[in-house]
Amino acid sequence: MTPPNPDELSSASMLELFRAETETQTAILTTGLLELERGDIDAQGFELLMRAAHSLKGAARIVNLPLAVLVAHGLEDCFVAASERKLDLRQEADLLFRGVDLLAQLARRTEANLLAWETEHAPEISEFLGLLEQLKETRGAPTPTGPAARETRRRAADSRPGPASEATVGERGEGFPAGWEPLLPTAAEARRLEESTRGLAIRKTESPERVLRLTAENLNRLLALAGESLVESRWLRPFADSFQRLKRHQMDLRQQLERLRLALGEDRLPDRAKASLSEFSRQLADAQQFLTERMQELEMFDRRAAHLAQRLYLEVLRTRMRPFSDGVRRFPRMVRDLARSLGKEVKLEISGETTPVDRDILERLETPLAHLLRNAVDHGCEPLAARMSAGKPPECSLHVEARHSAGVLLVTVSDDGAGVDLEQVRRVLVQRSLAAAAAAEKLSESELLEFLFRPGFTLKEAVTEISGRGFGLDVVQNMVKSVRGAIRLNNQPGRGLRVQLQLPLTLSVVRALLVQIGGEPYAIPLSQITRTLKLPRSSVSALSGRDHFQLAGQQVGLLSAHEVLDCGQPGVSDPELHVVVLSDRAARYGLVVDRFLGERELVVQPLDARLGKVQNISSAALMEDGTPALIVDVDDILHSVQKLIAAGRAPAGQRSQLGSAAGRPKRVLAVDDSSTVRELERKVLLGHGYLADVAVDGMEAWNALRSNDYDLVITDVEMPRLDGIALATLIKKDPRLKQLPVLILSYKDREEDRLRGLEAGADYYLTKGSFHEESLLRAVVDLIGEPVT
Repeated sequence: MTPPNPDELSSASMLELFRAETETQTAILTTGLLELERGDIDAQGFELLMRAAHSLKGAARIVNLPLAVLVAHGLEDCFVAASERKLDLRQEADLLFRGVDLLAQLARRTEANLLAWETEHAPEISEFLGLLEQLKETRGAPTPTGPAARETRRRAADSRPGPASEATVGERGEGFPAGWEPLLPTAAEARRLEESTRGLAIRKTESPERVLRLTAENLNRLLALAGESLVESRWLRPFADSFQRLKRHQMDLRQQLERLRLALGEDRLPDRAKASLSEFSRQLADAQQFLTERMQELEMFDRRAAHLAQRLYLEVLRTRMRPFSDGVRRFPRMVRDLARSLGKEVKLEISGETTPVDRDILERLETPLAHLLRNAVDHGCEPLAARMSAGKPPECSLHVEARHSAGVLLVTVSDDGAGVDLEQVRRVLVQRSLAAAAAAEKLSESELLEFLFRPGFTLKEAVTEISGRGFGLDVVQNMVKSVRGAIRLNNQPGRGLRVQLQLPLTLSVVRALLVQIGGEPYAIPLSQITRTLKLPRSSVSALSGRDHFQLAGQQVGLLSAHEVLDCGQPGVSDPELHVVVLSDRAARYGLVVDRFLGERELVVQPLDARLGKVQNISSAALMEDGTPALIVDVDDILHSVQKLIAAGRAPAGQRSQLGSAAGRPKRVLAVDDSSTVRELERKVLLGHGYLADVAVDGMEAWNALRSNDYDLVITDVEMPRLDGIALATLIKKDPRLKQLPVLILSYKDREEDRLRGLEAGADYYLTKGSFHEESLLRAVVDLIGEPVT
């Protein structure tokens, strides 16, 4: 059924209103039936079920849909009998869900195709009503349960005519089940229908302004205008600052006037000159006072305007928000039906249903969440026998949660199933020639999990209607990337998988890092930035003719944003490179920008459609002073970088830009809790051409080692928090650092102390008692060679 086009719901047709009513009431019926099946329903729950079925019956009577009346009436009778404990419906959820589905399908018909649908589905409705009649005949007696009892009733229903079996559907209003006469709503039923649809239609006796339909395009334009007003309100601040400068000029002028009065000698001036100077001084003081008062008013207006613009923007933004529950209503039924088809017991819990979510994001979330839940039921939740043998409850638990945290929307899907078998992932990689056996063995857990998002990659051996084609997680990944979000996986083999989608609160606002490139501001969404850092030019090294630097033990390619965006050459005055690290599933790259301008929350302004797709740019925004800033399309940037590298161009490869890596100085970390010893070691190393950093204890040294690259560590033994022996042990156990030489410099000169240090992994043991400059330098040269000049 097509939605109504008029601006107000009061102009909608009766069938359209019935469809809206059915969507609301079938959602209530679905939730109640799921509670009934789990045995969690109470008297209030049965009351909700009865009220929903009764409301649908009354609505169907008003719009003259006799088949819908019969279905709703049959459901209502069952709920009444169950609430009076005359009927046990816990094992009859499948049958009752058939009735809900029939009502939902009937409501989606238009006036043009309603008759054809009724003709086609009359036998199905007749069968359903017959099964309900047979079920209701068991009132007062215990209800046989289980699949065998349900199948017996089904066969009996096929062999005996139900109350609708005599139907011969012809023209509208004719040929309905025997005994059917068109029913007009009673006054009470009309009142109930009116109450149930009060939120969906505007009664003509009420003000038509209470509910208004607004198109998405109009709402987007309104939000854009509110965003512009917010930006414009911020323009008053720099304007007020300029008045402050004017005030200082007036004060300088008044001081100069006083100095002039003193220089001329007021006593020697004629009376007319004295009067002129006094009048000029008075007028200058009045002007200064007037300016001060106006500045105070301007500052007050600035605060009020900024506050009002912020409130206006937030109110308009709230109109785009919908509760998370609007996007997940169909999932409990979907999970229930899917689990039953697979012979599993699964319970879905949804929390954060009232969390507000941007309308556009909520619409895009539905398909990815459906894929994640289907994967969880099919792949994650084990069969009953496997769960029992693992000591788990027979019912697998799925949990969907939505919440706001640190300015982002977090949507989490978790289960207590088997999790991802990493060894199976390795085997599939080798079987499909995606990685060699030796390479697959070296892949970390995070790297293995990344393959799950690869298009066509699946752990299923056979394709089924539910899964096995390997495109579900790829759909999830693409949706998250399209809204500038991120995915985090937390796998616990044997205990379950947790998938977290990190999404922006709204697509209309973006938190971004402002950078300067070629004298112009650019915005890079924070959600797509892996890291930012200031990199000394001496840390850049050449690898295969291109610039690289080390980050967390990995070589990261370094490229100039100037060449990627084709905006000239960068300057070379800054001794440090401002680097933004961007990454995708394949690789990471460091983008060199001129400087960082700070974080901002920007109102996204779409580019004129006539421009088409602008390479490397997604949209634009206005800063506080009205300066336009282009928002970078990170995926496009990464694609451009890969094209440049494939073409044999090394954008940041010129040594004049990023520094010389051929003769990179060797870097040493000196660790000692004595400031005297630390400073002595640092001066000795610097004086002989080595770069030297210091740390006050083992913990500070360990943090430095994980974020920087060193050629040697010189450490004391006795230190707070983490001593030198423990530090050496950590270094030698770390796969990235185990080749790093460690020199222990200690007051302990006993043989057992020296052996203890060497057993911990130290490459050299030097005592402070015999310490002098030559011995330290000789040990350093033995371990890492001469300094680079």
